[in-house]
Amino acid sequence: MTSSSDPQVVTRFAPSPTGYLHIGGARTALFNYLYAKGRGGKFLVRIEDTDRERSTDDAVKAIFDGLSWLELFADEEPVFQHARADRHREVVDQLLELGAAYRDFTSAEETGRLRDEAKAARTTFESPWRDREPTVDDLSRPHVVRFRRPLPGRVVVSDAVQGEVSWGNEDLDDLVLLRSDGAPTYNLAVVVDDHDMGVTHVIRGDDHLNNAARQSLIYDALGWPRPTFAHIPLIHGPDGAKLSKRHGAQAVHEYAEMGYLPEAMRNYLARLGWAHGDDELFGDDQAREWFGLDGVGKAPARLDFDKLAHVNAHWMRMADDDRLAKAVLDTHLTRGHALAEDDESRLLQAMPFVKDRARTVLELADQTGFVLRRRPLQIFEKALPLLAGDSGERIARLRDRLRLFASWDVFALEAELKAFAEEEAVGFGKIGPAVRAALTGDGVSPDIAKTLSALGREESLGRLDDALQQTR
Repeated sequence: MTSSSDPQVVTRFAPSPTGYLHIGGARTALFNYLYAKGRGGKFLVRIEDTDRERSTDDAVKAIFDGLSWLELFADEEPVFQHARADRHREVVDQLLELGAAYRDFTSAEETGRLRDEAKAARTTFESPWRDREPTVDDLSRPHVVRFRRPLPGRVVVSDAVQGEVSWGNEDLDDLVLLRSDGAPTYNLAVVVDDHDMGVTHVIRGDDHLNNAARQSLIYDALGWPRPTFAHIPLIHGPDGAKLSKRHGAQAVHEYAEMGYLPEAMRNYLARLGWAHGDDELFGDDQAREWFGLDGVGKAPARLDFDKLAHVNAHWMRMADDDRLAKAVLDTHLTRGHALAEDDESRLLQAMPFVKDRARTVLELADQTGFVLRRRPLQIFEKALPLLAGDSGERIARLRDRLRLFASWDVFALEAELKAFAEEEAVGFGKIGPAVRAALTGDGVSPDIAKTLSALGREESLGRLDDALQQTR
């Protein structure tokens, strides 16, 4: 934990709006959120939209929708990087004045040729303008502005996850800071924005590790303190390969559509590449208290859909029944089912008896179909044989017995059903399938006592009547 004398921790999530919010990006946002919140700090969001050709309003909306569903809310209004271009150019002017940047008038064609030659010679591309002073006439020509990396030397980054990492400056090229059209480039904009936003910890995927070298040199040239870098391994598929479409859902909105709860996704994603002992199931308060960069592993995390389903099942059991009933109702509506005015109340009544059998909201919708069927209940053809002969007569006796039964408590019903089976001198396994078919129409439901409680007394007795009418 930080002490009162330490500066306030500030983290940021900085996605590029070129597509949906990827599950890996969601985990990065969560790690930043947890690290800041666990230390009384701020969590910020910045949209890195300097690539104007690929950035879209739909992608921006998808990012914010995903963060909102995950309930990862920034402490300040989001920053849009493109709107800060004038500030980025101002810093480039500072670097030019400091001698840490230079104007490069080499044409794109010539630059390409020189790069090819450098690659063939296994050396780093060097602009012929690195040590040339432009004339007044030169300044009127199109050009880029490059960072002048110090030579010789090494840049060392003490990464909070990867440990100490270093690069020889001679292995890094003089990166472009401003394009020929005056547009700032990614590495420059990131440094300026992180500095101006007061970011103290840059927690991001390890595919950005090489950027930390170049960005550190820019910080140093400007005399700005570097943030703490923490580069986390990427998420791989269950087979250990880089996550791709063949592994299943990649976007946050897909997980929402598949019926996962946001608290379950937060719990699961927090454990995806980070550990707190053997703890698997924990809430937000615990996550904020426990999360630290020292618990982040160096190896790529593997997405495990079975474990995610297990975590989600836990949080569904913990969820408020009213909330689940509304979510299930929405699922039935999405599937195009015609619903009645009292269906939400019927689902709410059933929820305590069915939610412990489902791993997702979609499964819960599948398992609550019997609740929403209307009377007179039609028995599915495949279930009709279950009600023939002795089974039908036994159901009639059970119906008459339940009519006299005052309590509809699930535990009392369990005892009553057990007593009925003993009186009939058969195991309940001989009775259950037929009773379930009579109550549901197709035989899909929780155990009989829970099914009766889920339906309620009047509905249950009415359905037993309906079933007996169809077997006569």
